[in-house]
Amino acid sequence: MAKKQTSTDSSNYTAKDIYVLEGLAPVRKRPGMYIGSTGPDGLHHLVWEVVDNSLDEAMAGYCTQIEVTLQKDGKVKVADNGRGIPVEKHPQTGKSALETVMTTLHAGGKFGGSAYKVAGGLHGVGVSVVCALSKYMRTEVCRGGELYAQEYEKGNVKAPVKKIGKCQKTGTTQIFEPDPEVFKEIIFDRKRILSHLRQQAYLTPGIKIIFKDDRKDQNFSYGFFFDGGLRSYVRYLTGGAGTHHNNIFYGKGEKEDVFVEIALQYAKEMECLEESFANNIYTGEGGMHLTGFRTALTRTINDYARKNGLLKEKDENLLGNDMREGLIAAVSVKIRETQFEGQTKAKLGNPEAKTAVEAVMNETFSAFLEKNPQDARAIAEICLLSARARIAARAAKTAVLRKGILDGLTLPGKLADCSSKSAEESELYLVEGPSAGGSAKSGRNRRFQAILPLKGKILNVERARLDRLLSSEEIKAIVIALGTAISQDFDIGKLRYHRIIIMSDADVDGAHIRTLLLTLFYRHFREIIENGYLYIAQPPLYKIQSGKQMQYAYIESEKEEILSEIAKQKKEQPKKEQPAAKKTVEATGADGEEPDQAVEQKISGVNVQRYKGLGEMNAEELWETTMNPENRILLKVTIDDAKEADRMFDILMGEEVAPRKKFIQTHAKNVKNLDV
Repeated sequence: MAKKQTSTDSSNYTAKDIYVLEGLAPVRKRPGMYIGSTGPDGLHHLVWEVVDNSLDEAMAGYCTQIEVTLQKDGKVKVADNGRGIPVEKHPQTGKSALETVMTTLHAGGKFGGSAYKVAGGLHGVGVSVVCALSKYMRTEVCRGGELYAQEYEKGNVKAPVKKIGKCQKTGTTQIFEPDPEVFKEIIFDRKRILSHLRQQAYLTPGIKIIFKDDRKDQNFSYGFFFDGGLRSYVRYLTGGAGTHHNNIFYGKGEKEDVFVEIALQYAKEMECLEESFANNIYTGEGGMHLTGFRTALTRTINDYARKNGLLKEKDENLLGNDMREGLIAAVSVKIRETQFEGQTKAKLGNPEAKTAVEAVMNETFSAFLEKNPQDARAIAEICLLSARARIAARAAKTAVLRKGILDGLTLPGKLADCSSKSAEESELYLVEGPSAGGSAKSGRNRRFQAILPLKGKILNVERARLDRLLSSEEIKAIVIALGTAISQDFDIGKLRYHRIIIMSDADVDGAHIRTLLLTLFYRHFREIIENGYLYIAQPPLYKIQSGKQMQYAYIESEKEEILSEIAKQKKEQPKKEQPAAKKTVEATGADGEEPDQAVEQKISGVNVQRYKGLGEMNAEELWETTMNPENRILLKVTIDDAKEADRMFDILMGEEVAPRKKFIQTHAKNVKNLDV
């Protein structure tokens, strides 16, 4: 029964309880509503908002250069050579137009009819939000030969707009320092900013974007300038490893006042990468423009396949997913009145964008297939192969992922399961080799730790389709042990363990096995990583014994520190405990490695054992060093940048040798103490 409201209840809620947040106060009160979060994503969103304003000037044809600088003092500077924000008095506010833009939500040149035909900063809250969430901000504007400036603090004006000098060119410079009261950690990621600026340079042909990082005297500088636009961007995304003669499809057109650009190519790897943009804003969640592209792609390839006899009358049409295997595509629309879902502009909602993209794609891609028969046949065969694999995988999946996974039929025989049925406390160790698996089974805590030993190196799933993947006994065992099923049937809610721990040897083979397992999880169980359930165990490299004292070192420097401390302690002992004239090595590393002896020659009675593999540890040692929650070190696997991770897996695990060779040559000098 609902509680009866009394007069006392209503008397406690009066006009004084209604808060009116003026100016930019709403932004500071609820920053997540405007920039998505106050974590790293929101912090970098401040940079994107300021850069977007400069890009709007470029799209309007008034800006040719943008410079972004991370300054030594922690501030960010964005300067362009556009027209400069107007500084004269605004007719509605009675204040300078510059002050109005910087301190008023929904104020800007993008709401009128002539200043911008298209603009990324549609909502008009971008730069004012940056101003509100900055401890300090300064705007400098060059217009009509005069240089103007105004400073702000947490969205409040410190002084009126002032004329501070003369200038010859035009443009706007924004300098801001994020507020530590809003952002608990203010660390800008150079790699992330470079990736975003590179993307924008591809989307705005002819714009020169310069990035500088002057923090801690780094003096890093990098520039972008691309004439090829989306075509060049797709070439960059594929790494030049396309299947159809490196002939990248590019189409453009305008429908219903929506300007559309599309570029695509099929790559030799099997994953799909579709990127979409609206007025140069990356729409990570897609939207109407991406829907229109997918619809047209499926229809056009099906029409071509039937027209050319690749699909017979009895054959069913290819599905959308069949078209996406190996597809690398970029779709960009320029639209006057964009409708984004959410202030962070992750998804485009304009229905006319779907209609326009679908029409342009149908026309231009059909023409491309007709004019390029070799490319057309190569693309169609990729899609047909994908369809055949889908049908084969469906049959294999029925056999492998039958009712048993969901209803708890027999788990893999070699799985030593834990007694706990609570996924929150249970953990699964994926262990390299039967020897280490035996030690792990003996040393574990049977209540919450499960052990699955793996024989040899699992299949490289980067190069395998689902039907072949499911024929692998080792992968099949992992899938059944996890309990989530795989592919379209994957269900994170049925995961049997909330800690999956990869435990492999600290050598080259162990690293390879670890990479193969990471590839499997990244490609087929990404939600497990995204939910923070995947870890890498860190077994020690050395066991150091001095008398009855036993210590473990997990890295080289830790070993040196332990040995130095032991040497110091022995030096401080009475001389009678130090053998007088003994110069021989009393104890060297168990593996007899020369590098260790230099330090060990000075220490008598010390034994240093270098673990070559997990199998060298007995059950007690493995528990004490690697499996005991009170002592162990686990590395949580995260995906900070999915796109970059995707590209790295292509390089390391894909079919193309040249990119991998280049990567190895570039980074070989940074590798130390390599076991071969």
